[in-house]
Amino acid sequence: MEDQPRLTAVSSSPLAVVRSGAAEILLEEELAERLERSQRTGVPLKVKLGVDPSRPDLHIGHGVVLRKLRQFQDLGHRVILIIGDFTGRIGDPSGQSATRPQLEEAEVERNARTYLDQVGRVLDLGRTEIRRNSEWLAPLDLGRLIRLMATFTVARMLEREDFARRFAQERPIHLHEFLYPLMQGYDSVALECDVELGGMDQKFNLVAARHVQREWGQTPEVALLMPLLVGLDGAEKMSKSLGNDVPIDLPPDEMFGRLMSVGDDLIVPYLELAAGADPSMVADTARGLADGSLHPRLAKARMAQAVVAVYWGEEAATRAAETFDARFRRRDLSGDLPEALVPPALVADGRVRVVRLLVEVGLAASAAEARRLLAQGAVEIDGERPRGADAEWTARDGGVVRVGRYRFARLRLG
Repeated sequence: MEDQPRLTAVSSSPLAVVRSGAAEILLEEELAERLERSQRTGVPLKVKLGVDPSRPDLHIGHGVVLRKLRQFQDLGHRVILIIGDFTGRIGDPSGQSATRPQLEEAEVERNARTYLDQVGRVLDLGRTEIRRNSEWLAPLDLGRLIRLMATFTVARMLEREDFARRFAQERPIHLHEFLYPLMQGYDSVALECDVELGGMDQKFNLVAARHVQREWGQTPEVALLMPLLVGLDGAEKMSKSLGNDVPIDLPPDEMFGRLMSVGDDLIVPYLELAAGADPSMVADTARGLADGSLHPRLAKARMAQAVVAVYWGEEAATRAAETFDARFRRRDLSGDLPEALVPPALVADGRVRVVRLLVEVGLAASAAEARRLLAQGAVEIDGERPRGADAEWTARDGGVVRVGRYRFARLRLG
């Protein structure tokens, strides 16, 4: 390709930069050797990240890996973002207790189009090579597919925790699911990648890619695995389907407020993983929280501001922090609040069921969660705390709903 990137001089060693925050590297000595060779020859590494457009939105959990990719980019390496428009039709079986529904090509394409705007908040798209794996997977003939499948045994596939669990529970495992890690591995063969990034839930897939490359006569890529970011609930990994996520494209004020709702035990992990803060800042924050010299609320605000800055810039992050301080410490709700539309179908005789309202405006992931929030007294509408699953709100345009301490919305009647 024309205009190949050249390596950039940095004060820290390249290995120290890309190793920071990683959960596991397979194998670190291979990465060290390749980085050293790149420095010596001036030839950048091919560094790959694959994303399947199974959903139209990304969250800051995805951002953990994207920022690691940006580090390689800033070091001058050749960064390749693979949009899995072909593998996305199958769906990654990682961590799934049942077969994912196969997506239609049009839906995958719609989702893929939204990705680049979001990814561009972290990566320099002008220096990012965007590829779609349908380029090499769609024309894969049967002979080559058989060769690919011959690189793995069923027993090896059943070493995957999710496949093993489903097999033991006599839940279906469809043959096309076995193809997923092999096709992801073939992505690395097609591009002759040196390094691949992923979350810890992708370990089997990345190990499979190393195996497939070896079977194809290539030097296996290095697999650099990043920790999974725990969601706002403090229990499960961040996930849109669980409603514990912070979307990348969430406006700065909303992103700041949502981050302020995390438990104190997540301040340091979010500062390190979601914000990519300097290690000294992370260490100072951890020490201050441990010895009581740093108030958790102040530490949390610093963390939230640092995360917002990653996606919206320092100026927007500062404004978000100031707005939050005015709104919640001084209880000033006269300014702009995120608005939520209340569909007319929800209103009956001028009243709205609060459970349905919370789910509809995105302040609860499900009716069950909404009922739990009501039972805990965590919901306030127009200054009142409704209780019980049958609670109703007298609909009015401009009403304010609060969930927890920091999540607000101004209600607009449709």
